[in-house]
Amino acid sequence: MDKQTHRSWMGALKLYTHRPVITLLLLGFSAGLPYLLVFSTLSAWLRDAEVSRSAIGFFGWVGITYSVKVLWAPVVDHLPLPFLSRWLGKRRSWLLLAQGVITIGLLLMAASDPEQHLVMVALCAVLIAFASATQDIVIDAYRIESASEEYQGAMAATYILGYRLALLVAGAGSLLIADTSTWAAAYTSMAALMFGAMLVSLTIAEPVPAERTGNPLTLFTREWLYETVVAPFVDFFKRNGQFAILILAFIGLYRLSDITMGIMANPFYLDLGFSKTEIASVSKLFGFIMTIVGGFVGGLCVARYGVHRTLIAGAILVASTNLLFVQLAYTGPELPWLIAAISADNLSGGLAATGFIAYIASLTNRAYTATQSALFSSLMTLPGKFQSGFSGVVVDHIGYAGFFGYAAIMGIPAVLLAIVVYKKRNRE
Repeated sequence: MDKQTHRSWMGALKLYTHRPVITLLLLGFSAGLPYLLVFSTLSAWLRDAEVSRSAIGFFGWVGITYSVKVLWAPVVDHLPLPFLSRWLGKRRSWLLLAQGVITIGLLLMAASDPEQHLVMVALCAVLIAFASATQDIVIDAYRIESASEEYQGAMAATYILGYRLALLVAGAGSLLIADTSTWAAAYTSMAALMFGAMLVSLTIAEPVPAERTGNPLTLFTREWLYETVVAPFVDFFKRNGQFAILILAFIGLYRLSDITMGIMANPFYLDLGFSKTEIASVSKLFGFIMTIVGGFVGGLCVARYGVHRTLIAGAILVASTNLLFVQLAYTGPELPWLIAAISADNLSGGLAATGFIAYIASLTNRAYTATQSALFSSLMTLPGKFQSGFSGVVVDHIGYAGFFGYAAIMGIPAVLLAIVVYKKRNRE
């Protein structure tokens, strides 16, 4: 059984008062802010500019950048930045660099017009996604190094809360600004917030990483490459044996359902006839509240019942809530159905994401935090991001109702694998 299974409810609640848990709230906001700005918020801007749904769907491939971050995670994990690392420490220096690039990318995008310079918008989106993925690498390592395993569930919950607060700002906030002003003003405002996140990075404490045995290695030698690139993967397979393949398959399929449908959500609402203000208002009120509830309940469930049972519940909820979008496609622009769909989607997403982040932390060797956590989070998003690139084409051929039904079916393998992983853990 999971270690946290026997913790009391009061003990679980007290975890949320510790400094590392609170710090993850701020870092979660920084991580979440750029995500929608190259994903569903960008898709709303593109649809507003009358870019075709098929082209919007292909913009989903920008998100593959997040899914291949494992390729440069070893460099982030081991390579100190000149001057900055001596001043701030390795984790905070990389964090500040990534946030600076995101800020610049958002300002460049704000100065671009999708109708006239679609390629420029795409290049800016790739730049922001690359820097955002690098920021995720650092934050994942920071979270795991900042506290022991008993805090990881609570840290995942506050991270999700901060992340969802940022999604609210980057999603509903951007839509409201765009509806009352311009999309350029919306993206400029987001760049200003990202600059604020840079100031926060200067105030947080640098974590103490796990010490590794052996002498320090010269950069980019054969020994260094083995230690930074090969050793993290060898370690994972040694610890898990043949079951490692099933774990990786589970990680790759767990978020397939909601990532597949995500990029088409805002174009779907707009095509149904909802205004940007209506979409923003529902997301702000009902979506945000249910996200907080989902993340908080997920953190409590991890502490009280363990990671694996939380994962099973999350997988079932994420897959089934897609059916509400099917119903919305048939009912049309009915506000109660929009509220129900967004609320259920955010509730299930918050709970599932909290459990999944805690699960990834439990798999990671603290000697290879950045590389191994990047491997897991990359696999988590790669299948869904690849499929999302074809989402616009699918919608054009079978309609929105068929598309969301297809997304629901994509969640079934995750439910089955969650049960298998849970049974294997119990046998151990």
